[in-house]
Amino acid sequence: MKADTMPSTYTRTAIALHWLVALGLTGAFALGLYMHELPLSPFKLKLYSWHKWAGISLFMLILVRLAWRITHPAPSLPQHMPAHVRALAHTTHVALYVLMLAIPLSGWLMSSAKGFQTVWFGILPLPDLVAKNTELGDLLQAVHETLNLTLAALILGHIAAALKHHFVDRDDILRRMLPGGHGNPP
Repeated sequence: MKADTMPSTYTRTAIALHWLVALGLTGAFALGLYMHELPLSPFKLKLYSWHKWAGISLFMLILVRLAWRITHPAPSLPQHMPAHVRALAHTTHVALYVLMLAIPLSGWLMSSAKGFQTVWFGILPLPDLVAKNTELGDLLQAVHETLNLTLAALILGHIAAALKHHFVDRDDILRRMLPGGHGNPP
C-alpha cells in the first residue's frame, strides 16, 4: 500500500486487540514465572491448567489480531524516521508476531511430549501434537522458556521505543495506539 493511501491511525479494533493481547501476555508470563518454582501440588497443577488455557486463548486471539492486521494495514511511520529505524521497527513487529504464535505452540508441544494433554478450560481436550518423549519434552521446555524471555526482551524494547517517541521525539507513535486517541475508526 502506498504511503499516501495508508491510514493515519489504528482502528479501535486494532487498539483493543493490542491491549487485550498485552494484558493476556503479561498475565500468562507472570503466571508462568510464579508457578515454575512451586513444589508439585494440586495447586501447581491447577495453575498449569490456567496457564495452558491462557496460552491457547492467546494463540487464537493473536490469530485474530494477525488477520486484522493483514486486512487493516498499520499507519505509516513518521517521515522523519531514518530508513534503518523503519526497518528495525518492521523487523521487531514481525518478530513479536512470530514469537506470540511460537510460544503457545511450543508450550502445547511441550505438554504433549511430557504426556500432559491440554484440555482447554477443562472442557475441550486438544490433540497431542507429538507422542510422549521425555527428552523432547525437556528440549521443548528449554525452547518455551527461551522464546518467552526473548519475547519479554522485545516487548521491553517495544515499550522503550514507544516512550522515546512520546517523550523525546514528541511524535504521535504512542498516542495513536492509546484507546481514544485521534478519533480512531472502528
